[in-house]
Amino acid sequence: MADRRRAHPANVPGDFFVDTTCIDCPTCRQIAPATFGAADDQAVVLRQPADAAERQRALMGLVSCPVGSIGGPPRVDVRPAIAALPEPIADDVYACGFASPASFGAHSYFIRRAEGNVLVDSPRFTEPLARRLASFGGIRFMFLTHRDDVADHAKFHRRFGCERIIHEAELSDGLRALERPLTGDGPWTLAPDLRVIATPGHTRGHTVLLYRETFLFTGDHLWWDGERLAASREYNWWSWDEQLASIEKLRGEPFAWVLPGHGYRHQAAPARMQAALADGLARLRGR
Repeated sequence: MADRRRAHPANVPGDFFVDTTCIDCPTCRQIAPATFGAADDQAVVLRQPADAAERQRALMGLVSCPVGSIGGPPRVDVRPAIAALPEPIADDVYACGFASPASFGAHSYFIRRAEGNVLVDSPRFTEPLARRLASFGGIRFMFLTHRDDVADHAKFHRRFGCERIIHEAELSDGLRALERPLTGDGPWTLAPDLRVIATPGHTRGHTVLLYRETFLFTGDHLWWDGERLAASREYNWWSWDEQLASIEKLRGEPFAWVLPGHGYRHQAAPARMQAALADGLARLRGR
């Protein structure tokens, strides 16, 4: 639980605060940008919630924080915030919330589809989230972009019996029992509306998932930094040159959404997304 005695000095006064155990994942800023911002490489409260809607979103950020760094009003009822997760993004795609410290607060997503639901990367396992996913019809596939963001995959598998999918190059000791390792260079078709693209670079076996040729779940491969599409050379664990080549591979794909593990999600018309991708590549290659 957050400790007000350790509250970051940049917090504005009021009920909500962030303490200095924050690991600077963007979870709370993604969920409640009206309340949370950043200072000194940590999240802080830049403005207290102005109304009930902002308060609800601040509480959703609180319960989703992977390390419990956010504090709120005394004896506050967080049940409505918990019940609001996973949260619809667009169509049948949801943001799970409940980030896990095991994946450094990475985002995870849920796709609700008649042919079988998909969990993209693993959130923190909580009973309320599990019950909500069960009410949506459970989980058929758990697609794992790479080994960093697997978090509580085993708990979700035990609960739902889902088929876990990851590239064989990501099979470390804790992942060897996964049901469906992908082999080769792809692409792979899981279903007519689910296509997997190999994007080695951040890790050797990193992959991304394209749903309905519209929603691109990018793991730690590519994200929106608030102004542009970005990737990180600093947090590249295998090959930066390969990561750039993998970004190039996305040229011509008709996606309109980037839904990353870290960083911010972004939506644009496919032509504008491709222009942002070209601009991002030019900048990244210039570094």
